[in-house]
Amino acid sequence: MPRDGRHDGPVAERVASLNARYRHHSATAVLEHALKDDDLGRVALVSSFGAESVVLLHLVSVIAPETPVLFIDTRMLFQETLDYQRELAEKLALCDIRTIRANPARVSFEDPDGTLHQYSTDACCNVRKVEPLERALSKFDGWITGRKRFQNADRGTIDFFENEGDFRIKVNPLAHWGREDLEEYMVENRLPRHPLVAKGYPSIGCAPCTSAVKPGEDPRAGRWRGQAKTECGIHFIDGKAVRTAPDLKSTENAA
Repeated sequence: MPRDGRHDGPVAERVASLNARYRHHSATAVLEHALKDDDLGRVALVSSFGAESVVLLHLVSVIAPETPVLFIDTRMLFQETLDYQRELAEKLALCDIRTIRANPARVSFEDPDGTLHQYSTDACCNVRKVEPLERALSKFDGWITGRKRFQNADRGTIDFFENEGDFRIKVNPLAHWGREDLEEYMVENRLPRHPLVAKGYPSIGCAPCTSAVKPGEDPRAGRWRGQAKTECGIHFIDGKAVRTAPDLKSTENAA
């Protein structure tokens, strides 16, 4: 739930306090408290409306449907993702979905013919995802993600709460959930699946950089296939799970 006014105080201390406070709590309890705890300040949920997103979106719709939901439309998403986003928005009655996109002038300058992803996926992600999200998150003290420890080695030790560059708190309510927990929750609550999951896409990003996964492959093998890249950049900078405070003025000028 968004708050009025920024919350002051050392981020590291607040994160340590929150992790200690909620260490033995369930995902639902962490999310419920996170949306109401003064130590977090103003919070938004960032969702890709991907293969597993419906679980966290449903939890938020039950606990605090007025929570801002930020959806990054890169203009390169699958049509199925755009249709699924509209379906979930209606079904879950989410009150405040905010679609964010890159500045058109910025995209025209960096990727005039839409082929940037073919020779620099990092640059493409930065223009179409990282920069727009940073601008949107500048209004918040924290954000909620759907990251889970089982997804890859980089995420294997994430806590419920993380210090993001000493300027914002990241909340990972589902950090300790496994694939079986997600499946059980979706079945019990009769939640609609992303249509591409049935076609072999257990992890879904932009269409040019996402492929179907073969039986036995890692679920994220279809993301940036054949590259060492494992994250789009909204969670990592320079290979580290931290981000520095954005220079919004320079970003706007570059746009």
